[in-house]
Amino acid sequence: MEREITSAPVRKAQTGTSPAAMLKNILGMVLRNWYWFVISLVICLAIAWFQVKRTPPVYLRSASIMVKQNGADGMDKTLRDLGIDQTPTNIANEILLLKSSVVAEEVVRRLNLAVDYYEDGPFYDRTLYGLQLPLTIHFLDLDDNARATLIADVMQDSVVVLSQLTMGGQPVGPESLELHPGDTLQTPVGRITAQAAGGFGQGAHNHLKVVRSSLGSASGRVRGQVSASLRDKSSSIIDIRYRDVSLTRADDVLNTLITVYNEQWMRNRNKQIVSTNEFIRERLAVIEQELGNVDDDISLFKSENLILDVSQAGSMAVAEASEASKKADELNMKIGQLRTTYEYLSSTRDDSQQIPLYSNIDNGAILQRISEYNSMVLRRNNHLSYSSAQNPLVVDLNKQLAALRQSIVVALSNEIASLQMQQNALRSTRSAAVSRVAKNPQQANYLLSVERQQKVKESLYLFLLQKREENELSQAFTAYNTQLVEPAHGSWEPVEPVARNIYLIALLIGLLLPALVLLLKEVLNTTVRGREDFKLMQTPFAGVIPQAGKGRRKKAKADTPSILVKEGSRNMVNEAFRVVRSNLEFMLGYSSAHKAVMVTSINPDSGKTFITANLAKAISLKDKKVLAIDLDLRKASLSTLVGKPNHGISGYLAGKYDDVFSLIVHLDGFDVLPCGALPPNPSELLYSFRFQALIDALKGEYDFVFMDCPPVELVADPAIVGRYADLTIFVARSGMLEKSLLPEIDQWYLDRKYNNMVVLLNGADAEAGHYGYHKYGYYSYGAYGAKA
Repeated sequence: MEREITSAPVRKAQTGTSPAAMLKNILGMVLRNWYWFVISLVICLAIAWFQVKRTPPVYLRSASIMVKQNGADGMDKTLRDLGIDQTPTNIANEILLLKSSVVAEEVVRRLNLAVDYYEDGPFYDRTLYGLQLPLTIHFLDLDDNARATLIADVMQDSVVVLSQLTMGGQPVGPESLELHPGDTLQTPVGRITAQAAGGFGQGAHNHLKVVRSSLGSASGRVRGQVSASLRDKSSSIIDIRYRDVSLTRADDVLNTLITVYNEQWMRNRNKQIVSTNEFIRERLAVIEQELGNVDDDISLFKSENLILDVSQAGSMAVAEASEASKKADELNMKIGQLRTTYEYLSSTRDDSQQIPLYSNIDNGAILQRISEYNSMVLRRNNHLSYSSAQNPLVVDLNKQLAALRQSIVVALSNEIASLQMQQNALRSTRSAAVSRVAKNPQQANYLLSVERQQKVKESLYLFLLQKREENELSQAFTAYNTQLVEPAHGSWEPVEPVARNIYLIALLIGLLLPALVLLLKEVLNTTVRGREDFKLMQTPFAGVIPQAGKGRRKKAKADTPSILVKEGSRNMVNEAFRVVRSNLEFMLGYSSAHKAVMVTSINPDSGKTFITANLAKAISLKDKKVLAIDLDLRKASLSTLVGKPNHGISGYLAGKYDDVFSLIVHLDGFDVLPCGALPPNPSELLYSFRFQALIDALKGEYDFVFMDCPPVELVADPAIVGRYADLTIFVARSGMLEKSLLPEIDQWYLDRKYNNMVVLLNGADAEAGHYGYHKYGYYSYGAYGAKA
């Protein structure tokens, strides 16, 4: 060994990153990924533009009212003289009343705001209201909680076609229905009527989407858009604001809101008077009904009893009783004859006998059926006279006779029941007439009592009418509590969407989103990426090899050999290998010769073969005799440079060849000892005495011997080869080696597990600001005139 490496003279000690450096790194990261910011800005601004276009404009309208304070004029004294007390006005309560659900529901009912009309637009459905509407749709049978939708198409012949009907979100009914304006149509959602509006017949708005919401949701939307506040603490003026997508509807809502509020205030203010009026109205209605009932009783009593005078009423009752008795006797005779026929048919099953006819049966239907039955019996008996009972005609007639007999029995039963009802009615009439004759002395007394009651109710009715007029006169002295200061007004420009704010937010998101993604990617990346990651290690740092080629992916197959170092070339990769060459010479000592260098790593595909080949080429440019040995006896990556011949070091160590120098292949500037055939026992071959003797012989022949070995953690080969190496290069692949493994490499260095360990970073991003290569000035080497 020439000497022990204890420090890295090419690496300055660093204690941290200054704020200026951090800012520079962040700016560098942004500039390297500028296209992501441009893409993010374009996407966010496009989304913002689309959001502005698809958001319906919202307008703000406002109105102002002044709440009158008690005692402000002479009305208060007038009301006290009339016995009506006034209570102080609470402005906060009035504001709450303006925004109450009771007021909102009444506004919805009056303006029919539960039904919304939309027409298709390029970005959103445009709301139609008032004169913009060609027609209005009324759902006559839906309750306050029902929800329904439909499509209304106004045709050129003024026919309205209704389609896509839904109830509660579920499709119902036929595909389409036709309705003329002014007509009422029965549909699966109840009766619907259409009324022509201001825009009807103007050729526009022919396709409407009609949405009928529940009363609760419609009033909730109104309440959500209403705001009211006191203009000034020293005043009693309330400013009311309303937001809506329709200017006309906003004005109508504000005006109706104030009207409904005044009416609600009047009802609450005059609650006692209104209650008194309601009581008087109810009593008047009751007394009026009672008075009418008394008049009806007198009229009905005289009409029912035919009372012009008491004596005539008695004579009429006697005559009526006599007539009822006579008719009842006649009915009794008819019932007896019908019952005889009924019992005969019910008890006798002989179909060969005819049904007897009685002269008192005057029901034409029964007589016709009996006659038909008797004729059918004659036909049956006639058939039986020359055939048997099994004759199909006889069998069919038997069935018809049975059915006809049953229908006659049912008809007789019904006729008997009907005559009995008439008989009962006549008996009731006779009983009533007899009763009137018995009650005739009491009728005069009854009429006198009822007429007296009529006079009392008339007096009470007139009294209540007078009190109602007096109470309504008192109510007329109560005026509205508010005065309209400013009617509904406002700007014609929408307050939403605010395009400037949306675009500003989109701009901020477009800048922050890629920045956050890059920062998150930076934070979550736990692999080494640049020289800064090795600043706290005690293991000497040999240098940085930048990523070779912009199109080459870092995590591609890095052990595919390619020699990029060329004589006269001063590109970034060539200069990087020259720097590493100088560092290694300094570490090994300038006066020493015959150096054996082992190249290994922790991760596979870290670029060991690439580093070995190009470092050998870089040293050979100084007229040094260099040999590269492919000691990765499991993959033989270095051997691909010379075509992977079957003869090589594996055959020599196995004893197949005696002259190792005959196996060496000369490559542009340096020699390569290939692997040869892949052996089944690589570790045992490296343990052999022939390998030690081989290394000593090669060190005597060459100035530098580079040994390309497999990763240290996968096989035991590097530990065996490392005993014969003057220098051990650990290749750390940028973006592949985890930072958590750096302390382990450092511990190997402190434990001297491998001779003269140094770390070499491979595949660093030459454009990365914080971890990159141009920080150290390598980007400018191409400016010295040599062609890359």
